[in-house]
Amino acid sequence: MMPSKVILVLIDGLAWQVAHDGMGYLQGLCEAGRASLHCLDSALPSLSRPLYECILTGATPVESGIVNNGVARLSTQQSVFHLARDAGLVTAAAAYHWISELYNRTPYLAVRDRFTDDASLPIRHGVFYHDDSYPDEHLLLDAEMLRRRHDPDFLFIHPMNVDDAGHRHGYDSPQYRNAARRIDTQLATYLDVWMELGYQVIVTSDHGMNNDKTHGGVLPEERQVPLFALGDRFRHDGAAAPLQTQICGIVADLLGLRHGKANNREILAC
Repeated sequence: MMPSKVILVLIDGLAWQVAHDGMGYLQGLCEAGRASLHCLDSALPSLSRPLYECILTGATPVESGIVNNGVARLSTQQSVFHLARDAGLVTAAAAYHWISELYNRTPYLAVRDRFTDDASLPIRHGVFYHDDSYPDEHLLLDAEMLRRRHDPDFLFIHPMNVDDAGHRHGYDSPQYRNAARRIDTQLATYLDVWMELGYQVIVTSDHGMNNDKTHGGVLPEERQVPLFALGDRFRHDGAAAPLQTQICGIVADLLGLRHGKANNREILAC
C-alpha cells in the first residue's frame, strides 16, 4: 500500500463526552461512514506537556520523564517528527510553543521560533504561538498556510481554545461546550478538502477537564478523550479503540515509516 499523508489535529483539553455530544459535523461524517469515533483513556497524569509527548512518541509520562507541565526540555524519545524527518519526509506544525520546546529548540524564543523554516529540525516548518487565547480560527489558517505552501507529509495542528475555556469556566459550563462546538464548525471548512486531497486525518485530544477548572487525575471527564479517524485508510466498521500510546505508531504506519512503536493495525483498513 502506498504511504499516505497525515494530518493530526490535537484539540487541547477536549473531553470525550463533550466531543461526542457537541461536535455535530464530525459526528455527521461518522453517520455517513466517512469517519469513526473512538473513546480513549489518556495516559497519566492527565496533563498537557506529558501527553503531547505520549501522543507524538508513544511513551507514557512515567517512561518519558515528561511528568508535569514544568519539565521544559527537549524530548529524549524518538517522535513521529524525528521518524519522518529521518526518512526524508516534510514535517510541519501549527501548535502551542511547548511542541517547539519538545522537538525543536528549548527554550522557546518567540522572535526566533514563532515562524520556523529549518530542514535540519524535526519540525521543519512551524507556526508556534504562546498565548492560550490565540484564536483557533487563526491557528487553522496558520495550518492551512503551511499545508498549501510546503505540502507536508505530516502536519500537526494544535488548537487551544477548548482547554482555555475549561480552565476559565470548568467542565460543566456553556463556555466550554461552545468552544468545542466552535472548533467543530471551524474544522468543517477544511476536513472535506483535506480528505479529497488524500490526507488521512486524526482528530483527538490530550486530556479532558473537570469542574474544578483543571485536570491531571483519573476522573472520567479528565481522562476520557475522543479520537475521530477520517479517511479511506481507516476502518469505519466498529474496530476496537486504539490506546493513546499507539497514536504515534498509527501515524508512522500511515506515513509508511519503519519504526518500533506500539501501534494498532486493526484500526486501519489497509
